[in-house]
Parts: sequence; structure tokens; C-alpha cells
Amino acid sequence: MSPEVSVLIPTLEGERDLARLLPALRRQAFDGEVEYRAIDSSSGDGTVALLRGAGFDVETIPRSEFGHGTTRNRLAAGAAGDVLVFLSQDALPVGEHFLGDLVAALDDPSVAGAVARVVSDGDADPLTRRTVDGALEASEVAWRHALAPGERLADLPPRERAERMRFNNVASCVRADVLRDHPFPDVPFAEDCAWAARVLEAGWALASAPTAVVEHAHRYDARGAYRRYRIDAAFHRAFHGHRVRPSVVSVLRGVVREVLLDLRHAVTVRFDPVALLRSPILRTAQVLGQYAGTRSPGPEWDEVEGLGALGRRPGRATNETGGAYAAPEPETHQP
Repeated sequence: MSPEVSVLIPTLEGERDLARLLPALRRQAFDGEVEYRAIDSSSGDGTVALLRGAGFDVETIPRSEFGHGTTRNRLAAGAAGDVLVFLSQDALPVGEHFLGDLVAALDDPSVAGAVARVVSDGDADPLTRRTVDGALEASEVAWRHALAPGERLADLPPRERAERMRFNNVASCVRADVLRDHPFPDVPFAEDCAWAARVLEAGWALASAPTAVVEHAHRYDARGAYRRYRIDAAFHRAFHGHRVRPSVVSVLRGVVREVLLDLRHAVTVRFDPVALLRSPILRTAQVLGQYAGTRSPGPEWDEVEGLGALGRRPGRATNETGGAYAAPEPETHQP
């Protein structure tokens, strides 16, 4: 019997993360056949041995060949499942019904892919927890996104357009036949959001599975926050002309907003003076990164062809709310 579900994971130096993830996968109470596959970018630790010991079929590639979209397409090409579950190596499924709840979102025949609910882990610092748990990916409310007949993403207001495109390969599932017709784009970042645009324009819907929960959070220092949010803003400008931080005024407004949100979180959840001291530095770096990515997406984006349904649409679209407007939390696998 061919597997009904293929669990696919790109890995790099993942021994520590997999020591948590693999036992969580073994605990899944899933009523169906499951295949496990990974592509490892030439890790120097015990990643490959751990994966094979857990029953994974592992392919090793040079680090220079890794691409967020291309590597996942390569994983999918060798998979036998009708449903493909993509996981980041540092995601941690919560409970034994994660896999079943995630895949069940595809019971709706109009849905091409679904995402799990992403929350912070218990070890996350207050600023990281506020960022992750305050994002749309952490919402307990189920959503379903689709375009109406004749509607196009390019015709929507910038904020609504970007929200419709939100998809998160930290923990997602997609139909194998849809991915064959609409593979992940070969982009430097946010292949999941770019893919979402493609399938929405093709008439499919996307959905969330809020009862399927994973813990996943990255703690950033100022330099890391600057880089992460610069790349995100560059994606939005290069992909569909959305300017996240178009002006110095939007930068000032964004920093103030983020620091105030941190302050509110510290007061209502747990007062942490150290976090409050870090907040202005971290949030300034975050917003400046958005500003830099908005002004100049960078040469890596100039080399990308066929960005998706929206293509290269120049525009002056802005984030009118002035808030921190970022794509889903990216994985750290960036060889």
C-alpha cells in the first residue's frame, strides 16, 4: 500500500532539534500510512544518523544546492503520499493528534494546502513570545482564504492581498497533485507565500488547522532581527510591489508601536525589566530592516524569474497601519 501521507523535512545541523521533533512524530496517533523523507544539506553532526534511525529516507545534497523552494520540490518529487506534510526541523508538534488534525483540513476538496497553528515554546523570552503569539499564525480561529470568481490578488488592497497569501512551511500540508502542477517558486525567501499566490490565482483555497499546533520560535538579537525583516520586506516589494516601510515617518511610527506593544505585554503578562530594556533596540533594528528591504530588495531578487501570479508589478502600495508587517516566522535553514 502506498503511503497516504509523506512527512518531508529539509535539514541542516539539526541533531539538537531532531532530538525533540522525532519523538513527537513517533507519538502521532494517525490512522493511515505515513512515509518519512528528508533532504540534508551535508550536516556535520548526527543529523543523518538520527533521521535514518527514525525510519527516514534521507538524501544528502551539497549546501550550495539548497533552496527553500527547490529543495522542497525535490522532496515532493520523490514522495509517494497523496498529502505532503512539510515541517521545519525546529518545529515541535504538540500532542498526538497534530498530524491527523493538520491533514484533516484537506477534507475540504477546494483546499490546496493548510497550515498549523504556530505558537512560542515555553523557553521563549518575553519579546519573542509577544511577537510569535501575537501573529496571525498563532490564532485559534480557523480561516479559509480564496478568491471570488474573476477576482485577482493584484486587484486587492495591499494589506488584504498579503494576508491572503500568508502560508507557512514551518508546518503545512499540501495536496501532492496540486504541488506537481504548481511547484514552490525558486525564490530566496518566502517560497510558501509565493506558492500561496500561485494556487489562489489558480482557483484553489487555503486554510488553517488551528487544532494542529507546533511550537516554533527564534530569538533574534538586533543584527538578526534587522536581517530577517529586511528579507521579508524585500520579498513583499519584489513580489507584488508592497512597500512595508515606505518612509521615515512609517519607521518612527513602527518603532513606537512595537515598543508600546512590548510594554503592554510586559504589564499584562509578566513584568520583565530586562526585556523592556531590550525592546527599543530590538524593535528599532526590526523596523529599520523593513525600511531597508522596502527601499532596495537587493541583487538576489533581481535574478529571480517568474515570481508567481503577480510577477514584477511596480507599485507604491504601503502598509497603511504602520505596524510590523512580516511574513511567517522563517526557518533557520539557510546554507
